[in-house]
Amino acid sequence: MTDFIADRAATRKPDFSNAHLRKRYRAEARFKLYGIAAIVAALGMLAFLLGSIVMTGSSAFTQTEIALDVTLDRAQIDPNGTLDPEVLAKGNYRKIVRDAIRAQFPDVSGRRDLRELYRLVSTGSDFTLRQIVETDPGLIDTTQTIWFKSSADIDQLNKGAIPRDVVESDRRVSDAQIGWFDKLSADDRTRRSFNTTFFTSGDSREPEQAGVLGAVVGTTLTLVVTLILSFPIGVMSAVYLEEFAPKNRWTDLIEVNINNLAAVPSIVFGLLGLAVFLNFFELPRSAPLVGGLVLALMTLPTVIIAGRAALQSVPPSIREAALGVGASPLQTVSHHVLPLAMPGILTGTIIGMARALGETAPLLMIGMVAFIVDIPRSFTDAATVLPVQVFLWADAPERAFVERTSAAIMVLLAFLILMNLAAVLLRRKLERRW
Repeated sequence: MTDFIADRAATRKPDFSNAHLRKRYRAEARFKLYGIAAIVAALGMLAFLLGSIVMTGSSAFTQTEIALDVTLDRAQIDPNGTLDPEVLAKGNYRKIVRDAIRAQFPDVSGRRDLRELYRLVSTGSDFTLRQIVETDPGLIDTTQTIWFKSSADIDQLNKGAIPRDVVESDRRVSDAQIGWFDKLSADDRTRRSFNTTFFTSGDSREPEQAGVLGAVVGTTLTLVVTLILSFPIGVMSAVYLEEFAPKNRWTDLIEVNINNLAAVPSIVFGLLGLAVFLNFFELPRSAPLVGGLVLALMTLPTVIIAGRAALQSVPPSIREAALGVGASPLQTVSHHVLPLAMPGILTGTIIGMARALGETAPLLMIGMVAFIVDIPRSFTDAATVLPVQVFLWADAPERAFVERTSAAIMVLLAFLILMNLAAVLLRRKLERRW
């Protein structure tokens, strides 16, 4: 009889006529609706953020160029005819470029008008011409049509960022410059090409000459130091605390401090790096070595906490089986427990490295906010990183740096995705099922 009543109760449908029951189901439906609305709102805000970054930064991947007929006069480049590289490097290339511009507009005169005319092309055009001559000295005493980068203001005008329909005093490009540029366009002497300089050069005061290669290399070197230090030390600390350390007040104190360090503001680690690595050990300022040391200290608590959680997730039966067949505690951990916990440890490492990649405050404290033009070649060379580069460009007054700031953010996101993708693939390769 009892089984019959239980079966009837299990198969009986809910009584929706009950007001309390209807209210509860309506609340459940509202809760699901709120959850869906929250997800949609989060995805919408993320799409808006990424869309605004892409729309603003995509134009930085192209650059306006102007074609000039350049006469490579030997008297200005190599008066002795020796083709000595040191002599070629000191040639008066600026005058050659300016003569080529004036040849396009022979009617322009007056110091002010000529100064505005010369601003049609980038101030780095003479360096571009020097590189061409140094690559092929046989071009001397010939006339070549060479494409030079336009100035940042002309580039913004061509991209529509500087409006033409406002009074001359409210824009950075004069009416005369607009007329000259339009004449060059009518003569098919302007074009928009892929901005290779953005990916092949370091920072510059001139937006059209600025690139992210120096920041990318600096970021890579800094993260290499961070990973080399934080991963093995963090894993060994997690293994010791979870598998070998005795449970007493000292280990409890260490665990509390590790958990507290994970929540310490990042700028505190920057102050620590400034006091210890720079002032005490006198390591080079603004170097990837120091930046990696600071970020490693900041990442260690995250790796240790995630590593301990991964070790705890391994079933005790694995340890018992290994010990039962005669394995030592060290063999049990190294051959059985640690390989099974490695995917979780790598997950914590990914989180820590992603946090390190986006940090700016601790690196500002150790001098990585400096203006660095050269590409770093070692761990002790002066360098900057992508987040700091974004910070510097966002603070620049030129309108052209706005699009380059967004473009640098896109490069930073791509760097993060590639780094996480490599870590995820490694984690899946090491993953074992039991």
